[in-house]
Amino acid sequence: MATTIRRTVLTLPAAPLGPENPLPPLGSFGDVHRLGPGGLDDFPADMARQMRYAPLRSLLPVRRRDDYTRRRVTTDLDAIVIENDRLRATVLPSLGGRVHSLEHKPSGRPLLYTNPVLQPAGFALNGAWFSGGIEWNTGATGHSPLSVAPLHAARVPAPDGGEMLRLWEWERLRDLPFQVDLWLPDGSDFLYAAVRVRNPHDRPAPVYWWSNTAVPEAPGTRVLAPAESAWHFDYRRSLRRVTVPHLDGADRSYPLAGDRHADYFYDVPDGERRWIASLDEGGHGLVQTSTDLLRGRKLFLWGAGPSGRRWQRWLTEPGTGGYAEIQAGLARTQLEHVPLEAGGEFAWLEAYGPLAADPARVHDTDWRAARAEVAGRLEAALPRAAVDAAYAAWRPYADHEPKEVLATGSGWGALEVERGGLVLSGTPFPAETLGDQQRPWRELLRTGTLTEGGTEPGPSLVSPRWRELLESAEPGPYTAYHLGVAQWHAGDRSQAVRSWERALRAGLTWPALRCLAAADRAGGHPERAADRYAAAVTEARAARASRPALAALAHEAVTALLAAGRPDAAADVLAGAHPATRAHGRFRLLRARVLLARGDAAAARAVFDEGFDVDDLREGELTVADVWFAVAERLVAGDGPVTEAVRARARELHPLPDRYDFGGSEG
Repeated sequence: MATTIRRTVLTLPAAPLGPENPLPPLGSFGDVHRLGPGGLDDFPADMARQMRYAPLRSLLPVRRRDDYTRRRVTTDLDAIVIENDRLRATVLPSLGGRVHSLEHKPSGRPLLYTNPVLQPAGFALNGAWFSGGIEWNTGATGHSPLSVAPLHAARVPAPDGGEMLRLWEWERLRDLPFQVDLWLPDGSDFLYAAVRVRNPHDRPAPVYWWSNTAVPEAPGTRVLAPAESAWHFDYRRSLRRVTVPHLDGADRSYPLAGDRHADYFYDVPDGERRWIASLDEGGHGLVQTSTDLLRGRKLFLWGAGPSGRRWQRWLTEPGTGGYAEIQAGLARTQLEHVPLEAGGEFAWLEAYGPLAADPARVHDTDWRAARAEVAGRLEAALPRAAVDAAYAAWRPYADHEPKEVLATGSGWGALEVERGGLVLSGTPFPAETLGDQQRPWRELLRTGTLTEGGTEPGPSLVSPRWRELLESAEPGPYTAYHLGVAQWHAGDRSQAVRSWERALRAGLTWPALRCLAAADRAGGHPERAADRYAAAVTEARAARASRPALAALAHEAVTALLAAGRPDAAADVLAGAHPATRAHGRFRLLRARVLLARGDAAAARAVFDEGFDVDDLREGELTVADVWFAVAERLVAGDGPVTEAVRARARELHPLPDRYDFGGSEG
């Protein structure tokens, strides 16, 4: 059959994503993928340089997505199917362009781990993310803020005379446009993905890209890559070079061989073909390869320990099997960002397809022999020269304009194109995509005035160009508020405070009070922060702010009041929250903290005994375990001091239940 691209509907149980968090993320950016304390002298010079280069320090201008739940309902999702007589790929343009499934039709084998549900979890840089399929991560170290966001999608001509599916969007953390072109050549066993990241600005920009592929974690599955060593990283935030595949007495090329979750960034030698494969006991599975620019390869595994098993159950329907990830990126590790010159672009081609190899050789204890078997089978199935030729054939088509729009992304790209007078061939950002969130900024661009309606500000923009426009704009409460956010992002905190004080005097009460409270807390003034948070809550409730704003504000306020040693005031804020908000797992945990701070450890323990789930639990977060053991220690100590002996006794008498164990019992 000829290659086809068609729309379809995918129906599966899904938890609604909920609205964006309307409060700009002003807090320090914490991330489990950051390297812990220590120098970089022991790393290769180019690697150390890229680890120092432009690490992400703020989520701005992106908003957080943390208002989802774990209540799944049957949901219809718009999907696009790319199909030839060998493969069928299903893509979700409204969810980051995720390749949800890839099926080898002659054998009927699914080549990817396909999650049977859509369950958001707090793994993306800005929160909501879901496991499974092939995801496109750009922006900065971690899962992309676009993980659950809509992308633009369209048909475009393919190099072989057929059609490609183009996905594209404007990535806002680094202000860079990108595209992913997916196509299946006639009769091909490989899905091609051609990627381009462009820097249309007059200054260098940091680029991050990793294509993450979820593969089944079945017993006996082995992951292979052309390397003798790897950089090992885990939630302890240490990076060290290790030999592969054996480490600490186990063969780590088998994802279930270890107890703990870990990253293995393979140190693929220069000149070696770039590939990574996941093959089952019978030697069947998926291989990914690329042109040489995409140099990095990585295995992520959850491990067989209790916390890894808990996270696997958390991310899908229990009892349906887990996954590991094979990944490919622009740098050796995900702790690096690569500079892209002004006006330049990075482009490469990836290929995903089935591989069948001799199982005895795939599972040979001789690592070199096993790798050689896979490399030979890959060369026979898809020669390295063929990948290079496909990339060369695609290059002239990267600029071809879309033939038919299939899905629409955000309006932020259209706003940036208008501001910069940009021409981005092949990835149009038409003015028709501008929406309510972009309207005030377009007004600022065209008239020098920024106005908003309603009880709360819309999203802020923080790049130097927008900050300059705000600085020269007509004065007003919203102008002052957004200028403060942009100044905070730039590190000019004293000027940010002055701008928010102007916004407050101009009548923008609770949003400005909240920003001032966050500034106080960051500046080491917990009492003043608590006062301002309490005042912001009062003003927001009087102004009938939106439920998402009230919930996010209440969470920050209760946390700040507890930090200031004012549990009674924290209890009052919590009691005034909407019942649906208080029922959320994050607020149930807050209630336990408040009760403990008020001296009622038994009531705090009762909250745990009743049972709750912190729906927006962050990757690597141990808060639930920390509060559990703090309650246990107080129950054991009574009115006495909490000594080391008390801590040990508390862990013995009150072990962390499986429901709350996401790593806290192991550390």
